[in-house]
Amino acid sequence: MTEPAPDDAFDPGPGLAPEEMATYFALMEAVGVLQHHVEQQLRADADLSTVQFQILASLAAAGGCLTMTELADGVVYSRSGLTYQAGLLEKAGLVSRGPSPDDERSTRVAITDAGYARVNQVMPGHVEVAKRLLFGPLTDADVARLGDIMARVRDHMRAQPPRSAAPRKKRAS
Repeated sequence: MTEPAPDDAFDPGPGLAPEEMATYFALMEAVGVLQHHVEQQLRADADLSTVQFQILASLAAAGGCLTMTELADGVVYSRSGLTYQAGLLEKAGLVSRGPSPDDERSTRVAITDAGYARVNQVMPGHVEVAKRLLFGPLTDADVARLGDIMARVRDHMRAQPPRSAAPRKKRAS
């Protein structure tokens, strides 16, 4: 028997239809579970955080180097957080940083041989987690449809100015 809802029960208002709300929460839960398992795998296999892996994988996919701004936009991370993570990766010998030859105001980040080795070390387990958790219950047609949907959502979201282009907040005096 279901009890009646109290007068102050949660009311999402007119913003989302029930199907939209259910879809939103299913997506958020799935992303959360996937991120948790990915983080565990990355820590166990290579002592990397998810963002550190994203930095290394982004650099590897880009041919070895990107500017800090390109990295921040690609991994959707704050400037200060990215600087900190790049510093940790540099201390570990996985990346190097220096002025960009194209624009001396920009900092270029390059993956090292040790960084490539770490990506190669972690990739088999990373692929296994993705296949098991994300792609395991899907058909080929589902994967194609999900890929199309998520590409449209990503492109729509990316049409907004990147976080790296946002003005910095001023500190209170």
